[in-house]
Amino acid sequence: MATKIRLARHGRKGRPFYHVVVADSKAPRDGRYIEKIGTYDPNTNPATIELKFDRALYWLQVGAQPTETTTRILSYKGVLLKKHLLEGVKKGAFDEAAAEAKFEAWVKEKNAKIQAKIQKLAQAGDSVAKARLEAEAKVRATKEEAIAKKKAELAAAEAAKKAEEEAAAAPAEETAETEAPAAEAETPAAE
Repeated sequence: MATKIRLARHGRKGRPFYHVVVADSKAPRDGRYIEKIGTYDPNTNPATIELKFDRALYWLQVGAQPTETTTRILSYKGVLLKKHLLEGVKKGAFDEAAAEAKFEAWVKEKNAKIQAKIQKLAQAGDSVAKARLEAEAKVRATKEEAIAKKKAELAAAEAAKKAEEEAAAAPAEETAETEAPAAEAETPAAE
């Protein structure tokens, strides 16, 4: 039976989530499989890959053929490098300790690259958030200036209206004061 290491799609429409499975090459994509050896979530940045390293290595050694995408996933996790190093040990190119040392050095370097990418993405996210906050502050400041300007215009309009009312009321009071003494003067003359 020809076996393949491939992805079985799960998740909802537009948000795929994959299981990394070992299946018969004639089985349907999401159908029956021999063993589930991991998961792959491309929706995160960087993509989340969980893999049973030993089982993936075992299946590669017994002849399972990975698809293109799973080849990239296995390479990313170092399974293909480990298989390559073990083949070198079998052929006598170097001993197992040297192979382990090479693999551990590669794992350290790979983890450093992943952490650097995560930090870079976090810093980019922080700078975007900071820029967004600054833009919001500018918009808020312009709105506050517009509101203050409108309040000043309303206050000036009210002051002008009060001044007009007082100006209109002042001549009426003057005419009332001039009429009142004249009326008082007329009343004693009538006696």
